[in-house]
Amino acid sequence: MTVAETFRHLHHFVPATDPSRPPLLLLHGTGGDENDLLPLGRALAPGSALLAPRGNVLEGGAPRFFRRLREGVFDEDDVRRRAHDLADFVAEARDAYGLQKPVALGFSNGANIAAAVLLLRPEALAGAALLRPMSPLAAAPAADLSGTPVLMLSGAFDPIVPGDDVGRLAGTLRAAGAEVDHRTLPAGHGLSQADIAATTEWLARF
Repeated sequence: MTVAETFRHLHHFVPATDPSRPPLLLLHGTGGDENDLLPLGRALAPGSALLAPRGNVLEGGAPRFFRRLREGVFDEDDVRRRAHDLADFVAEARDAYGLQKPVALGFSNGANIAAAVLLLRPEALAGAALLRPMSPLAAAPAADLSGTPVLMLSGAFDPIVPGDDVGRLAGTLRAAGAEVDHRTLPAGHGLSQADIAATTEWLARF
């Protein structure tokens, strides 16, 4: 495993043991770091290369991928800037490590930045599994996501993510041409065994 500090994001890189599997871009939630989703990535996609960056924004000492003004209200100028920065990091890492286009696996804040990258830099990702996402942008830009697979997993009892918000995100991605599989699971904001089973099954299609 490589720990890299000379890129746009401090990150861990775990080389593939099965080069036929697409790499995963692991994007943590608020307060996480580059270590958080490595065990999940190994469990969900055995053999895949894992690229796990740390968010460059701090909120009370907790790493995030973009600023928010308060709970559920995002600094959209910062969302845009950080999404472009993350897409540039992906290009940088692909060149350095010889990777094919990755599939993003993001939880909460990580899912939101992945959704922003899909909408702002659709060429950066081969697809995305968005676990407990929210709409990152009030007015989504025109994007061509034709044929891009996207899994969205919401929690029926999630106190953080409004149902109408995540429904709007699913509609935005579908309107851009993405192949969206949106499921609402009997869970809260935290991940459950149902999330793991659904994501494993979805990733196996690649």
